[in-house]
Amino acid sequence: MKQKIRSIVLLLCCLSSCIQIENTNDTQIKKSIVSDVSNLGAEVVEETAHEAVSLLGTKLYPPALPEVVQKKRQDLLTIAEENFSNNPDSLDNIIWYGRRLSYLYQYKYAIQIYTLGLNKFPESYKLYRHRGHRYLTIRQFDKAIQDLEKAVFYSRNAPIEMEADGLPNRRNIPRNSVQFNIWYHLGLAYYMKGNYDKSVSAYKKCISIADNHDMLVSATDWLYMTYRKLGNIQAAEALLEPIKSKMNVIENYAYHNRLLMYKGLKKPEQLFKPGDDQEISIDEVTLAYGVGNWYYYNGNAERAVDIFDQLMDSPYWMAFGYIAAEVELANLNTGS
Repeated sequence: MKQKIRSIVLLLCCLSSCIQIENTNDTQIKKSIVSDVSNLGAEVVEETAHEAVSLLGTKLYPPALPEVVQKKRQDLLTIAEENFSNNPDSLDNIIWYGRRLSYLYQYKYAIQIYTLGLNKFPESYKLYRHRGHRYLTIRQFDKAIQDLEKAVFYSRNAPIEMEADGLPNRRNIPRNSVQFNIWYHLGLAYYMKGNYDKSVSAYKKCISIADNHDMLVSATDWLYMTYRKLGNIQAAEALLEPIKSKMNVIENYAYHNRLLMYKGLKKPEQLFKPGDDQEISIDEVTLAYGVGNWYYYNGNAERAVDIFDQLMDSPYWMAFGYIAAEVELANLNTGS
């Protein structure tokens, strides 16, 4: 905690005046940070143990990571923090500090770092892209949409740029562009809000700039589900024509398998079996939401709801499949 506070203080010193922290306790430091953030017009992060509250009213806490993974991510966060401390004026250092915090599920602090960064770089589409993503993670969909729409605007004349991976795939080859990620997360935010027409437009843009199969299958999958939400089965089925059993997919196997299921080349029980008592992995969350939707589309709403309920027992509440299942259950609870 003290490391995070010291780093936030450093950035605040660059943006306004230095905070005097000698001979003060943590509570006084936090009060000073809140005051400076408020003066900058930035949002103040609430100090709580949980990172978010679900749409069903459940407090969401960071899941435990395997010890080796935890240490590796913590070490990388330490490096990012040191880089930021040495040069807090660097846009890359701000972004990577926020990203490394996010990989340890410290989303509130990541959002604060991005917010402070945007006071320094108010037209940075990359900062808006990352903050919008994390607003989406913590279920603040309206704020996510606002940020990602700004990211679209400020990136409109920027050349397509591949985005470096913070958690590299097995080949260590980045598979998404910055622009793709902006439109992709904007499409997700619209989807979560039930604004399916805008979600369709966002995913069509994703497909138009997708130049590898990982981008293609992830955008196609969400666009397929969006069309099904709209009842446009013909448009949804047409998307499956370029989807083959053998594709050059390095990361997005779950989305590829869901598309093969929609196409009839795989059965839903091959992807996910409801009722298994084992903890649902993050990849299984993605598969399960697609399977649940498949049952719903095909008239078995009860089984779909059972799957969505089971997903709520997974610790991986930050996965988009979990968030989408949560939206489904919240809508059922409210009758919308």
